[in-house]
Amino acid sequence: MTTILICDDDPVQRRLVEAMVRRFGYEPRLAEHGEQALAMLAEDGDAIDLVLLDLVMPERDGMGVLAAMREQGIVKPVIVQTSQGGIDTVVNAMRAGASDFVVKPVGAERLSVSIKNALKTEALVAEVQRLKRKSEGTLTFKDIITRSPRMAPLLKMAEKAAGSMIPVMIEGESGVGKELLARAIAGSGERRAKPFVAVNCGAIPQNLVESILFGHEKGAFTGATEKHTGKFVEAHGGTLFLDEVGELPLETQVKLLRAIQEGEVDPVGAKKSIKVDIRIISATNRDLIKAVKDGRFREDLYYRLCVFPMTLPPLRERREDIPDLVRHFLARIAAEEGKRIRDIQPAVYGLLQAYPWPGNVRQLENTVFRAVVLCDGSELAVADFPQIAAQVDGYDVVVPMMAAPPIVEAPAMQPSMFGGPSAMIIPGASLPLLDEAGHVRPMELLENDALRFAIDHYRGQMSQVARRLGIGRSTLYRKLKDLGIEDQAEREDAV
Repeated sequence: MTTILICDDDPVQRRLVEAMVRRFGYEPRLAEHGEQALAMLAEDGDAIDLVLLDLVMPERDGMGVLAAMREQGIVKPVIVQTSQGGIDTVVNAMRAGASDFVVKPVGAERLSVSIKNALKTEALVAEVQRLKRKSEGTLTFKDIITRSPRMAPLLKMAEKAAGSMIPVMIEGESGVGKELLARAIAGSGERRAKPFVAVNCGAIPQNLVESILFGHEKGAFTGATEKHTGKFVEAHGGTLFLDEVGELPLETQVKLLRAIQEGEVDPVGAKKSIKVDIRIISATNRDLIKAVKDGRFREDLYYRLCVFPMTLPPLRERREDIPDLVRHFLARIAAEEGKRIRDIQPAVYGLLQAYPWPGNVRQLENTVFRAVVLCDGSELAVADFPQIAAQVDGYDVVVPMMAAPPIVEAPAMQPSMFGGPSAMIIPGASLPLLDEAGHVRPMELLENDALRFAIDHYRGQMSQVARRLGIGRSTLYRKLKDLGIEDQAEREDAV
């Protein structure tokens, strides 16, 4: 959940702003003065997403807090609050690093818009900087978006690995972010800003594995019209990331082991070896120990690569990271797609955190991409995630119809629990609004179909039917009596 630090020496104002922040769906933290706010930022700054800062306070005022944040390298979006001073005060605060300002007493709508804009701008700026560091090979562990307790010990291990040349093996399910962790390790060590060459071993055609890894000379085989240096030589002086290393064929594993041990490669068709100086980081989503026992992976290569093993937990075991990841993806994708989406409704976080995410972070990113394309408003809602909502209990989302539904013939209809056809009701789909002639169906028929469908869907559980339809049980039974199915419904409910 987004956490907002409220710093104000006025207790009444603090309580008012705290209540508004909670109503917006954010988690507030309170500081009574500037020194306390700075201490909280220094101690647990990673958990704080935005600061609401009063400019006029005793001892260290808002301008002093902004100056101290700049000196200490604390980068957070700051919205300043002021009830005194003119435009010069506001301009000075903005020059000192504030993102926006509000005038006390601030209204709920103005504060909500200011917070949403500040968070969106910060996320977009952070993403641009992250992409720049990725291209420069200077990604660090701060670029890994996480606040999960499961990730803290893993990142500490990774920081230790970054300080040496020890071979690292990153294990984890597909889509958990193994390459990002590998880039952070490479970007935090002595070889930062040096070449980082990633190779997906599972995506290389088997007959080209040796050529792509070690290179080849011109004319070495049919189709070799030019000389190719190979990934090992490309990574010289930097880091070679072997993703899905368990997919390499056995004959290539022998040559890979020699290249790592000897620090040299033999390009296909070359007369002499080429010395290379690289750091190896490997990754796999397979159980390599089992592959070794089954004879599908060389034991000596396993022990050469798996000197410092780390396991990235799946997204379902670090659900605390989902809100931050969603905001991160939203900022980038909305900018790429030209969508003016400012925020995400709080209910969306509950939905996404309840889903198991078998495809992990990669699946979450693609899901946000689809939601951004679907969204027609200024904020993402549960309705923009119909495929996820359909798989999570307690969420009923109907995908809007873009065209008139096809006419379903009576024989194809499923019988209802009351013995007859369900009057053009398609289980799991929207009720048809048009009749066979293309005219809008009467309201009475639509209501009857909705009642029959709800009773079928909830297996005659009348309390559930009434609650889901938003009507009382007495009203429900009166409508059923009009339909002539009251007795049957009561029998089902009794069961």
